[in-house]
Amino acid sequence: MVSYNVAIVGATGAVGEKIKEMLETTSLPLNKVVFLASKRSVGKKIRFKGDFFEVEELQADSFEAIDIAIFSAGGEISKQYAKEAIKRGCVVIDNTSAFRMSEGVPLVVPEVNSEALKQHQGLIANPNCSTIQMMVALEPIRQMFGLERIIVSTYQAVSGAGMSAINELKQQAQDILDGKEEIEATILPCSGDKKHYPLAFNALAQIDVFSDEGYTNEEWKMINESKKIMSDQALKVSATCVRVPVMSGHSESVYIEIEKDDVSVNDIKELLEKAPGVVLEDNPAEQIYPQPLTAVDKTDVFVGRIRKDLDSNKGFHLWVVSDNLLKGAAFNSVQIAEKLHEMNLVKVNQ
Repeated sequence: MVSYNVAIVGATGAVGEKIKEMLETTSLPLNKVVFLASKRSVGKKIRFKGDFFEVEELQADSFEAIDIAIFSAGGEISKQYAKEAIKRGCVVIDNTSAFRMSEGVPLVVPEVNSEALKQHQGLIANPNCSTIQMMVALEPIRQMFGLERIIVSTYQAVSGAGMSAINELKQQAQDILDGKEEIEATILPCSGDKKHYPLAFNALAQIDVFSDEGYTNEEWKMINESKKIMSDQALKVSATCVRVPVMSGHSESVYIEIEKDDVSVNDIKELLEKAPGVVLEDNPAEQIYPQPLTAVDKTDVFVGRIRKDLDSNKGFHLWVVSDNLLKGAAFNSVQIAEKLHEMNLVKVNQ
């Protein structure tokens, strides 16, 4: 039986660690897994399936005899090394934004558009974490009732900004509780922007830098990626992305307008109950609705608070929650690898 040599690029990072965990239980047949990172991480030990493996330095020739490489080490690393991997016969699944909107590069959420994998030329892009969970929740609705408009407001966890942001939030919270007047902020809302603000006991209406029309890059990602994944450039999409002091688990308030008339809340609930990758948590009478705290370490997308808009017969509101490090990154990447195997779209390097 065919089995694959898989490389994790950025193996010591938060997402790299989750990719490793997902590969421990994957249906993808594995021959070996190689853990790649920067020079400063070389020699670190990683436990995988009961054994310990040393982290190796990422180099161009690291991809010799590698069949699938999952990249999660930042866009610049992907731009530098993805072509080297592809040149050596490797299929690259990239977790960064480097290639998402590139022509000819499939942008894939397996529950939504796995057929796009057939067009891959050695490179597949993993969408933005917030886009992924929204697409999983909305695609069944689009398929059944049509979809004309999406307006989404996100409540994104600090883990999406990396381990340093998590540690800074913890320190800020402690400093505030200790009554300190000066609260240090060096990372958020965006490490590459001019000003930084504390996130502890706060909410920051900025993720990534501001760009065209007053939208941030994160908001443009959700807008453009949704249209590409759903193959619908006419789809109306608007996003407001907010960072909140939650450790892990992104939440979204999603307003949609569908094409069909006379669709009820129960119609949508029944549809989502059967949808792949979706767990319906919607019982207001018992105060049951999705929460980031209970979504952590789970691979599903949780949907609740489904309501009809009071002013539009075709308008509905949904509350969508998922673990941004799992379904939003690591798990979606491993699902893509599993789909490539199922569809016989990986040529094994001998």
